[in-house]
Amino acid sequence: MYRCNVLYGKPEDPSAFDDYYRDVHIPIASQMHGLAGWNLTWIDSQDGELETSIYLVADLCATDRKSMDGILASPEGQAAAADVTNFATGGVTFIFGDEETVPLHE
Repeated sequence: MYRCNVLYGKPEDPSAFDDYYRDVHIPIASQMHGLAGWNLTWIDSQDGELETSIYLVADLCATDRKSMDGILASPEGQAAAADVTNFATGGVTFIFGDEETVPLHE
């Protein structure tokens, strides 16, 4: 599985961010075809030494990098990317990579 993690920094107005993200951005981003999955994590606490407080992590999944590249390069992917500047007042970072599943021992 290949992932694109979108890390949104804490916005200037969290309520406005939430409303815009749910009412406008999700419908735009939902038009992207070919994703194997999509998860959102609304951060309630954060430990570590990052300079920016992370507010939301959007985790987009595709079968492989070529598929993800195609999804993001599509008109729908470009529309979703262009919309980010309309609400991400706390900054945004995109992280890309292959997922590796590590088996747990019971």
